[in-house]
Amino acid sequence: MTSATTAQNCPETPANLANLPCQNCDTGRTLAANGYCCRDFRATLGSFATGVTVVTALAANGERIGVTISSFNSVSLEPPLILWSLSNNSPNIDAFRKATHYSVNVLAADQQEISNRFAAQSGDRFIDVPVHAGSHGVPLIDDTCATFECTNEIQYPGGDHLIFVGRVAHFSQASDKSPLIFHNGRYRTLQND
Repeated sequence: MTSATTAQNCPETPANLANLPCQNCDTGRTLAANGYCCRDFRATLGSFATGVTVVTALAANGERIGVTISSFNSVSLEPPLILWSLSNNSPNIDAFRKATHYSVNVLAADQQEISNRFAAQSGDRFIDVPVHAGSHGVPLIDDTCATFECTNEIQYPGGDHLIFVGRVAHFSQASDKSPLIFHNGRYRTLQND
């Protein structure tokens, strides 16, 4: 990739990455500070395989909210901390910022439809998704690989995202389930050894 890459000459990227909205690429601008194509950067980040999670919480009015993320990561064993990030443009950013608790649901290989549903921009994402209430009433998605119920501990600005650090209060694991993986703009699954 050259520093002169512009939106007009971005190389082809996987279809679902190339079609994601980008304020810079869609207006013909590049990232001003770095001078490179946002979609190139996004595609290169996609070289790192990640698990797929859905973060769920209750809004202040009691409404269930949830969003698909792949930015989940461990931070500390003592105290038990995790992190994830959410776009500042997310319609749920304020609700997650104000939520006292949330849950990170690590999706299983057969839960691709749930990932797609919670990645959608509109509609009731919880329709026909089997859930049960965890601590503090936060919805936990059934049949996942793992869940982490967290206190909304700290938030940090991170460019165009907000980074959430959660203190894990409860966790569970289904060791017999294989995780859903995202790599190079596509869902993947692990092969058995």
